[in-house]
Amino acid sequence: MRVLIAEDQFLLRDGLSRMLQALGCEIVATAQTGPELRRALLTEGLDVAVVDVRLPPTFTDEGLRVAIDARRQRPGLPVLVLSQYVETLYARELMEDRRGGVGYLLKDRVLNTEHFFGAMQQVAAGGTCLDPEVVSRIMGKRTGQPQLDRLTPRELETLSHMAEGKTNAAIAKAMFVTEKAVAKNVNNIFDKLRLTPSGDDNRRVIAVLQYLEATDPDTSPQPQATG
Repeated sequence: MRVLIAEDQFLLRDGLSRMLQALGCEIVATAQTGPELRRALLTEGLDVAVVDVRLPPTFTDEGLRVAIDARRQRPGLPVLVLSQYVETLYARELMEDRRGGVGYLLKDRVLNTEHFFGAMQQVAAGGTCLDPEVVSRIMGKRTGQPQLDRLTPRELETLSHMAEGKTNAAIAKAMFVTEKAVAKNVNNIFDKLRLTPSGDDNRRVIAVLQYLEATDPDTSPQPQATG
């Protein structure tokens, strides 16, 4: 897998590079600033870009903005965004083009090599992957959106697992049900959200986006709870 890493902190950038190389990845480029990231995203041949939300020169959401703009120019460009904060707004903006190949994880997930690498593979394959903490916040803040209100508790649970990028097999394992039961829930979700067949992957992305849009606007980053 050919990977681009955009991270301004040397230790994390170097650590990510070494870890991914040990897993058989090729680091095709690294970037430390927004302008460097922009050039690399638009010129390098890559399978996935791992991008820190906050990059110089603004140290606000430079990395995210550059990634979103690059996806407009290269539709479907796989991007996995890393953040120190649980920020649902970032996730919504990243997915608003309704294309797959996007992920949003807290930086702490890098320490779990299996989880992090699995998320990279999911995004590189055109899927979506949201951090469990983001999904948890969405569940706690979901407002009355008519489409989602039609879903049963089990269908909502299935949708939350879909938001984390899990396959039907992984969802079945997490919910202690059969894959057939999960497939039925997924089809019910598509029907109730009025998502007509256009390729299951695309419908999964749109379903997750509607799930994100069912939260209150969250415009200021919140520090991740510790302890």
